[in-house]
Amino acid sequence: MSDRDDIRPATRLVTGGRRKEWTAGVVNTPVWRASTILYDDVAHLRATGARDTHHRLFYGRRGTPTQWSLADALTELEPGAEGTFLYPSGVAAVAACLLTLLSPGDELLLVDSAYDPTRGIADKLLARMGVTTRYYDPMIGAGIAELIGERTRAIFMESPGSLTFEVQDVPAIVAAAQARGVATVIDNTWATPLLFPVIGLGVDYAILACTKYIGGHSDVMMGSVTAGPGRFAALRETSFQLGQVVSADDAYLASRGLRTMGVRLERHEASALRIAQWLAARPEVAQVLHPALPSCPGHDIWTRDFRGAAGLFSFVLAGGDDAARTALIDTLDHFGIGYSWGGFESLAVPVDPQRHRSVTDRAFAGPVVRLQIGLEDADDLIADLERGLAAWRAARGV
Repeated sequence: MSDRDDIRPATRLVTGGRRKEWTAGVVNTPVWRASTILYDDVAHLRATGARDTHHRLFYGRRGTPTQWSLADALTELEPGAEGTFLYPSGVAAVAACLLTLLSPGDELLLVDSAYDPTRGIADKLLARMGVTTRYYDPMIGAGIAELIGERTRAIFMESPGSLTFEVQDVPAIVAAAQARGVATVIDNTWATPLLFPVIGLGVDYAILACTKYIGGHSDVMMGSVTAGPGRFAALRETSFQLGQVVSADDAYLASRGLRTMGVRLERHEASALRIAQWLAARPEVAQVLHPALPSCPGHDIWTRDFRGAAGLFSFVLAGGDDAARTALIDTLDHFGIGYSWGGFESLAVPVDPQRHRSVTDRAFAGPVVRLQIGLEDADDLIADLERGLAAWRAARGV
């Protein structure tokens, strides 16, 4: 592990969190499984309980070097960050972060393109607590200032947005929030800190569903929240009160995935962009929603702020109904049908964005399909999609 500021992100992926006192001479931090921690005597027990337990063995729920190593590695990917807390899922990370910031009577501004479970937390859990949620247009930019009221305590962003991939003007929203003393949160799962480091832009909390690109192998559930300066203590205290903890085995798997995330993202990006461009030229496709293409809302912002693109995007079919879309997806051989993304395998699912909107109307020319482009050969995936489009045409009788 290095504290040097000039270490580049790809190197941080390899070195982050690997303290010698945790690795004990091996490359990877071993799996420390523990619930009970034993003390030398009563004085030792009392002294430990009276101190800050950060990076100190205290009780299994407070973590071991296996969890600390991963958390530190994620913190190092966000220059200027204070610390990271791990959670058993991305949704758990969202909930803990919002519960850290909001109390009865407060208001949350939530982007209308947010991940549906995030909307569920706002509309159900927070509503029961007496927290009001107002949704806003993902393309609002600096105009968010007009929505900030006396009770607004937090603004939640997701860029690009789920399903439709609008790219938000994060610096403009952060500036408006800071001017009014409002906290900012972003779900940064799509880009990860490699492609979009946000703490340095002034975002207070950056959330990752580590289930996706961090783990990378579709075999572990995990989430994380990385806190900006002065924000970690409150997050940690709330998370302890909620009893949040991840297993050492899962932390080990996520750490192992993290080390190769850089090279995997490069392959995801190259293949996805090639396939997105191929789809954009097809007569069966009305629009491709990929931030690196001009057809995606906020493309100019993506060009300005991001270091690259990920492997997840959507495309809009040029007409047809759900039956025709289903015929397309069911024909595919190399694309699995399933939720989540970020693993080594490609996925395709039907999505209906308007079902998850409150204040923005995204009318499309036809049904929408979301693709996760994995690590297969792009030519094989294109050939597969060509067969799927033929099935779509046949289902329509054209």
